[in-house]
Amino acid sequence: MNKTIILQGSSKSYGNTQKIISELNKNSDFDVIDLKTKNIGHFEYDFSNAEDDFISLAEDIINNYDTIVFATPVYWYSMSGIMKVFFDRLSDLLHYKKELGRKLRGKNMAMISNSGENDLRNGFNMPFIESANYLGMNYLGDIHTWLDKNGTDIAPEAKEKIDTFKSVLLNN
Repeated sequence: MNKTIILQGSSKSYGNTQKIISELNKNSDFDVIDLKTKNIGHFEYDFSNAEDDFISLAEDIINNYDTIVFATPVYWYSMSGIMKVFFDRLSDLLHYKKELGRKLRGKNMAMISNSGENDLRNGFNMPFIESANYLGMNYLGDIHTWLDKNGTDIAPEAKEKIDTFKSVLLNN
């Protein structure tokens, strides 16, 4: 198995994040899941959200993919709220579904972010890097992308980064 899944975590299913994912996935090399289409509640210490979509989604991802790419817009200098809720729910895999969580060890993680400009602040990628380390995953890296001055197309420099990033993903 050498399959890659992209998890889109944006409050807008057909916005700039989807535009970036479409460029990355123009040859349909990867599967994509839009987290906005899932019912994923916030983390609860009593695991009262066990019946929402998170566990079944996590099982699908863990059992069928080697590489997980998190795609998120930059909202207030951080990952999107939808993405943060997904990350918080990884705690379910450390306590409630430990055997499933252990299967993350050795898998790959990467991240792609986007905003209106090439203005990503230092440290944005830290939650992704440290989560990968904590879960025993290999962190393949990350890139930041942005749109052109008109806000209609991906900036040429960002397209180059996407092409390089895709090579990394395809070779792992």
